[in-house]
Amino acid sequence: MDYSTPAGTVRGLQEVTLTVPRSGITVFAGPSGSGKSTLLRVLGLFERPARGTLRFGGTDTGVLSHAARRALRRRHLGLVFQNPPENLLDFLSVADNLRAAAQSARRPCDPEAILARLGLDGTGDWRVSALSGGQQQRLAFGCALARGSSVILADEPTSQLDEASADLVIRTLRSLAEEEFAVLVASHDDRVIELGSRVARLRDGRLEGIERR
Repeated sequence: MDYSTPAGTVRGLQEVTLTVPRSGITVFAGPSGSGKSTLLRVLGLFERPARGTLRFGGTDTGVLSHAARRALRRRHLGLVFQNPPENLLDFLSVADNLRAAAQSARRPCDPEAILARLGLDGTGDWRVSALSGGQQQRLAFGCALARGSSVILADEPTSQLDEASADLVIRTLRSLAEEEFAVLVASHDDRVIELGSRVARLRDGRLEGIERR
């Protein structure tokens, strides 16, 4: 990825080659500015790489139209941002957020079943603002489930949370991995990194190495 700045073009990512497995937690770890979030957005099909190839299930996403990329993202990918309110529609109830997510992928939805799965039983009629930060993040993961996402990407999902709320999100990540989703997480939180079945270390936009656990 290249970015234009007043000082010239900056290369955000370079020489990154990796294969993401169909299940388990892959953590992208590294200091701020190492390229973690940029890589996550490229893998989530929100940005196109300036060079190189990105394949999803054997499909070269670089040759797809904007509409085809959006359809692929809608059917298979769910992205959870680090700031909980950015993931949700605050004018809808908790259950209606799940219904809206499912509708965007033209899927049926059972909000109560998803909420029970996330430990949010009984909150369906609540406004989003009535949820804690950790509960909002869990609901964001629930929206990815409602869309039928097979790959869930999370950008620093615990960075805006207190320790207790972060623990709830970490528990959710572990649960999703046990259900054999592919979970990709950008994080510098040691507790999240410890969850990773694979940890890709980034620095200055380069992949330094991959630890398999």
